[in-house]
Amino acid sequence: MTHNQKPQGEQSEQDARTDAAPRLKGSSAAAASLTPAEDRRWATLSHFGALIGCFPALAIYLVYRDRGPFTAQESKEALNFTLPLTAVMLGCYILALIPAIGWIFGLLAVLIWITMTISGLVAGIQCNKGRPYRYPLNLRLIH
Repeated sequence: MTHNQKPQGEQSEQDARTDAAPRLKGSSAAAASLTPAEDRRWATLSHFGALIGCFPALAIYLVYRDRGPFTAQESKEALNFTLPLTAVMLGCYILALIPAIGWIFGLLAVLIWITMTISGLVAGIQCNKGRPYRYPLNLRLIH
């Protein structure tokens, strides 16, 4: 018998480890659907996120749009409302750095934030009750 040959019935350590290892299974590509309560909760949070701009609505829309119909609808509505206002508000904050007239842009940015926050709270309360909400003035950029 040569050096590389093994007597019949004996396994190498590598073969023994491979046979002893459990068969692993991957997860499915599709995420589980949301329950109605979870669907309503994420839809509500997408509107309440207006407190800090468009980023919560964007994250919820990207993560949960395929998992719950109410969340998809309401996070898209919240994103369409908060995205332009967040962009204008950030522009106002930058323009607020201009000497002499910057205070006007600073005040405008605060007024936009207050409007966005109050509107998001009203929409979130309606969503929490299971009612769809439509903002009166909304650009509907995302279809």
